[in-house]
Amino acid sequence: MAVMLIETETTPNPATLKFLPGRTVMDDGTRDFATPEEAEVSPLAEALFGLGDVTGVFFGRDFVSVTIAPGADWRDAKPDVLATLLDHFTAHMPLFRQGSAGFSVPAPEADLPADDPADAEIVAQIRELIDTRVRPAVANDGGDIVYRGFDKGKVYLKMQGACAGCPSSSATLKNGIEQLLRYYVPEVTEVRAV
Repeated sequence: MAVMLIETETTPNPATLKFLPGRTVMDDGTRDFATPEEAEVSPLAEALFGLGDVTGVFFGRDFVSVTIAPGADWRDAKPDVLATLLDHFTAHMPLFRQGSAGFSVPAPEADLPADDPADAEIVAQIRELIDTRVRPAVANDGGDIVYRGFDKGKVYLKMQGACAGCPSSSATLKNGIEQLLRYYVPEVTEVRAV
């Protein structure tokens, strides 16, 4: 019988740890769970929320990020999270319940305007940069950033996983992502989180 080892990494968000089970978690895309209700489609996410202190679960390609509530301590929560992950992966359980949508395409934000077809080339450049330069770096920190829109020079991005609620996320947006996008796409004037 093979012994499974799950590596743990810290993230820039002190409330979030990144767990690497040494195997593929999501074949395609990512999935973010911000509430126990959202987690009902996944036995693993539901079990993690069931631990009590868990307030967020994020599935990446080869990792699971788990966020705990303010005031909770990772010294208390980590053994339970590891046990839940080990039970799930050693039993080869499915990540999602049959008939549920695995990875989801985010719904458009209600208060954001739709992309202007005249900006299609700019939007394509922005998406390419986010997919090739930004998302791989953010995945290393246990999160994801999803493009949500472009309007009058402003790029709207949604932070997920360890990035959501991270103290350094606004600095990452302004000093990293905004500078990168403005350098390569002069039409970009600002990056905002939604």
